[in-house]
Amino acid sequence: MTAALGVVVVTGISRYLGAHVAARLAADDRVGRVVGLDPNEPTAEIQRLLGGVEQVRADAASVPTVVAELDAEVVVHLSLVTSPEPGGRAAMKEHNVIGTMQLLAACQQASHLRKLVMRSSTAAYGASFRDPAVFTEDTEPRQVPRGGFARDILDVEGYLRGFRRRRPEVSATVLRFAPFIGSTADTTLTRYFAQPLVPTVLGRDPRLQFLHVDDALEALHRSVVEDHPGTYNVAGAGVLALSQAIRRAGRLAVPVFEPGLSAAATLAGGLRLGRYGLDQLDLFVHGRVVDTTRLVEEYGFEPRTTAAAFDDFIRRHADRSLVTADQLATAERAILDGIRRVRATAAKESS
Repeated sequence: MTAALGVVVVTGISRYLGAHVAARLAADDRVGRVVGLDPNEPTAEIQRLLGGVEQVRADAASVPTVVAELDAEVVVHLSLVTSPEPGGRAAMKEHNVIGTMQLLAACQQASHLRKLVMRSSTAAYGASFRDPAVFTEDTEPRQVPRGGFARDILDVEGYLRGFRRRRPEVSATVLRFAPFIGSTADTTLTRYFAQPLVPTVLGRDPRLQFLHVDDALEALHRSVVEDHPGTYNVAGAGVLALSQAIRRAGRLAVPVFEPGLSAAATLAGGLRLGRYGLDQLDLFVHGRVVDTTRLVEEYGFEPRTTAAAFDDFIRRHADRSLVTADQLATAERAILDGIRRVRATAAKESS
């Protein structure tokens, strides 16, 4: 157990994760003062959580000044964008990579800083046919990930390693989260499984691992009020094959056969049922499973299983599983169009 904490700075409080972490810390008697940093104004719903949190509107450029003035003892960095938003990929990289660089520069100069806790992702391992059955924290990606978020994570963790060398006395914790799920989670993944028709790649049934968002909050809270330096995989034990998850959710899988195009392009555009980045697309094709032994042994905490986390998500969305005739017709047209294109391509190649 760490000593009583003075000022704890949490970035990204306009989002679900940052707001809930800040609120939990503000309610903890072991924490003296919680200050939330974010360039954006929280929504009314988020604002209701932040009654005990001091809020500072600060963009990346002004963070160094704010951190120095606050004399922070702990910085919790949660302000990462997982998929392109308005502004596109360039804005996403600016926020994730440049923003983290500026924050770490501020932390390097913060003389009273005792601890740094950073959100990361199992996306850092990538997803490809070269992957091992299970990733440990020491496993290197077999190839550079295609997705922008995964590449950002690799850059961010690289800068953090540099920070650790320059400030070895600061306890630095990195939590590599599996994809969030649960009754309150709203992510690309939950929107994918909430669709009545779920696009998949024919012949692929990847193994998936999830993390209940409440267990992510617990891991973050413990990382602040306890001392756990190092890098940790955070995920629910066990796996679900994509086909199992779709059946559990009461959805209809729509396999797409499109040899002439990459599976990613097929998923993203073939059915026009949603937009997914390459990070999600590669996950849906190859899957990813991580080992959490280090987390369980060090923290004495084990997140609920992948199946239990997914079941909580299902309970929230159980009434949205009906497939309309129009949706079925759309799926059938997409599959038939794909078959026609394959046949046309084969005919050209044989002539």
